[in-house]
Amino acid sequence: MTNTPDLTPTPESSRSTTEPVGATEPVGASEPVAGRRLDEGTFTELREPKAEARLALADGKWHQISPKYVWVQLISSGIGLAVVVAVLLFLTQVLQWTWAWIPGGIFIAILVWTLALVPRQARAYGYQLREDDLVFRRGILWQRLVAVPYGRMQLVDITHGPLDRGFGIAQLKLVTAAAATGVVIPGLPQQTAEDLRDLLIEVAETRRTGL
Repeated sequence: MTNTPDLTPTPESSRSTTEPVGATEPVGASEPVAGRRLDEGTFTELREPKAEARLALADGKWHQISPKYVWVQLISSGIGLAVVVAVLLFLTQVLQWTWAWIPGGIFIAILVWTLALVPRQARAYGYQLREDDLVFRRGILWQRLVAVPYGRMQLVDITHGPLDRGFGIAQLKLVTAAAATGVVIPGLPQQTAEDLRDLLIEVAETRRTGL
């Protein structure tokens, strides 16, 4: 079993250069990033596939994303659905291209099915801070479980669109030398994304310098 890095602050007088990574206060944060800070305003139960052959979750504390992510996805996809319907109405009613309902109807059915799965998919997102790496998992039907070593992180990026800003969430992107191991954690509360970014940057720098 691997342990989550200790994020409890240690008095300056008792720290040494051999102190374990993760015990210091994150760079740029006004207070320590405790586990409860990472879990504020997020889902409380990580969804897993029911099949016995699923990718098993590692032991330890798993953090999740904000329920607001569901609303952002529903609204953005709903806008796309409205545009598709408007185009189909124009093609069939104005240009009399009645055949357009066939591909359009298939596309609308797929989009509606995708919208119905959004709440369940959102609960399947999770990440875990272990001693040497960050583990990210997502997916119910198509699962992905990836571990990103702290020392391999080259860039930690926060992005958010207009809808994300309106709901107070952001996505955190971890870039490594190998593009295949890059991770994007969507739907994080804004403050959580910033705190997690500061923590990961500090730990990554420490691991690269060998302290």
